[in-house]
Amino acid sequence: NRAGALAAAFACYRRGGPSRGLALRAVSPAGREDIDGVGHKYHLGLVLEDVLDKDSTVNCTAEVLYHLGNKTTAPDVQFTLEGELKNTDEADNIFYNQIRSLEKELVAENIPDSHGNVSPEMEPLHLLAWVASGYVIWQNSTENTQFQLAQIKHVKQVKRRDEYLQFDYKILLHEMVSQEIIPWHMTVVWHPQHGVEVTQNSCQ
Repeated sequence: NRAGALAAAFACYRRGGPSRGLALRAVSPAGREDIDGVGHKYHLGLVLEDVLDKDSTVNCTAEVLYHLGNKTTAPDVQFTLEGELKNTDEADNIFYNQIRSLEKELVAENIPDSHGNVSPEMEPLHLLAWVASGYVIWQNSTENTQFQLAQIKHVKQVKRRDEYLQFDYKILLHEMVSQEIIPWHMTVVWHPQHGVEVTQNSCQ
């Protein structure tokens, strides 16, 4: 399950955006291969669901290799989606143009709120954080961890001279194994044609 959650987070980072987030629904089948002197490789079948539309799922095969004893090397993750994801071009472009046309930089906090609710206008910012946190999760996971985005504490748009949108996020990551809540900072840039990139991130 931990390897499956990591593969799902990585797939979400590669294929998600402000109109599409992916979450792990199920792991089946799964097997582990011990590679001498290298590490443990997991062969996984996953069912991923759309965060916004739980009825929309896609099957995925993935391999996750955790390197032996090396805490600084991110696991190797490869995945193949079996089937098509919903097209989000139109929703992406609406969000992009909305943010570009703002007079003042967008600032928001506590998404979801204390009741677990995300308002419709904040959903793209929430999904963008969900997708970007996939990068942070991938870079910092070991065989004994399982991270998930718990909340956006604060997000601020940063004006740029180029075509990209940039947001500075302060997030809380939930580490499911130790039950720790870890504050994290990440700088996220996004463009509808080029996808999501985390340019800076650090544990607070």
